[in-house]
Amino acid sequence: MAKLLKIHPQNPQSRLIRQVAEALQSGSVIVYPTDSGYALGTAIGNKNGIDRIRRIRSLDKKHHFTLMMRDLSHIGEYAKLDNTAFRLLKKILPGAYTFILEGTRDVPNRLLHSRKKTIGIRVSNHGVVQAILNELGEPLMSVSLIIENHQFFDIDDVCSALDKKVDIIIDDGYCPPEPTSVIDFSEGTVKIARHGAGDTSLIVQ
Repeated sequence: MAKLLKIHPQNPQSRLIRQVAEALQSGSVIVYPTDSGYALGTAIGNKNGIDRIRRIRSLDKKHHFTLMMRDLSHIGEYAKLDNTAFRLLKKILPGAYTFILEGTRDVPNRLLHSRKKTIGIRVSNHGVVQAILNELGEPLMSVSLIIENHQFFDIDDVCSALDKKVDIIIDDGYCPPEPTSVIDFSEGTVKIARHGAGDTSLIVQ
């Protein structure tokens, strides 16, 4: 049975955030709210957690995992980007965007797209996400919570599908899925791979 934690989205309780961070550091898989719906997350070095997420989502090795980051201060450790791309990311983040970038050699191969060696990068403006990342001190390995024949709008939807498959579920009440806009920088040009919640007019003028 997953532990259910009700955390305030604007003023996250420090005690509960510490519980989540400690659980992640101990190998847990969590469901947490973002500004684009619920997501699955685990610590960046947790191979078993990543394998569990792959099974929950039925993902193959071509699926992009996303690094959920607090800000862009350490992005160079995980992804390669030129000054133009960095200035663009800095201008529009945080927000509902996922950026596909070439991964650095420091990123474990299991986290990268098997052929392209790319990684997704996100900076969410959700209060719970920011609090977890601040306490954790490193990015969170993340994918959107999408499962065939299920719709995840509130905590009851999440619990009914995942109560026995994850370790912690964070209750943020109503959290409708609204996919991020996906921007691919991996081939040296700006490509809108998916139009979603983020305003892509800010990217392509």
